[in-house]
Amino acid sequence: MWSILLRKFEKYPAQQKVVKILFERGFQVNDEGKVTSGSIEIAHTQLAREAGVDRRVVDSTTEVILSDETLRKIFKNIRSIPFLRDVAPLMGQGVIIITPEDASHKGIISQVSTVIAGHGVSIRQAVSDDPVFLDAPKLTIITDSKVPGSIIEELMELKSVKGVSIY
Repeated sequence: MWSILLRKFEKYPAQQKVVKILFERGFQVNDEGKVTSGSIEIAHTQLAREAGVDRRVVDSTTEVILSDETLRKIFKNIRSIPFLRDVAPLMGQGVIIITPEDASHKGIISQVSTVIAGHGVSIRQAVSDDPVFLDAPKLTIITDSKVPGSIIEELMELKSVKGVSIY
């Protein structure tokens, strides 16, 4: 997906910065070219400041998005989610952070969830970082309860797992 977006803006690095922020944050672009999160409008000046570009770059980026059918569909339908990693412990939930050997390896989530389920622990949320965006992507699992330490040993035995942290 990210490669499609980068190709559309390959000649415009400033617009690529804007698109990256829109995509990472799950911001939409509505039919009027406004950047939104749900029905809340995000000021183009704020986005420009975050991306380190001029506001007009944000304006032109939204124009390009609206003029391209694929981009329009992507940015009208993308959504953000509440990421529970930092608040899960406050709510009595567990957090497992997996550092994979190779984030592009197939089946990591399946292998990890099988181990967790084998210990009778339910998964509330699983968020995998995109290796295109981050140099050291992680898989974060939020569980319905605190995680027993015995899970660490079993997860570390998985060939696809380089490291495990539990909070």
